[in-house]
Amino acid sequence: MHASVWLSVALVLVIEGLGPMLAPRLWRKMVLTMSQAPDTLLRRFGGGLVVAGFVIYYMLTKTID
Repeated sequence: MHASVWLSVALVLVIEGLGPMLAPRLWRKMVLTMSQAPDTLLRRFGGGLVVAGFVIYYMLTKTID
């Protein structure tokens, strides 16, 4: 895998870990709320995150290279 992919994965892990580390009660409440959301809403939210991630990744690779 390309080094930038590993850097991206590492950054995701850091960002994902900040919630439970800094505000465990709020993080738990958010997870509980999301677990009760309808599947269609979660799919749209997840799809939006995937698209945003690809766009950011594309922009960064074009800027860095």
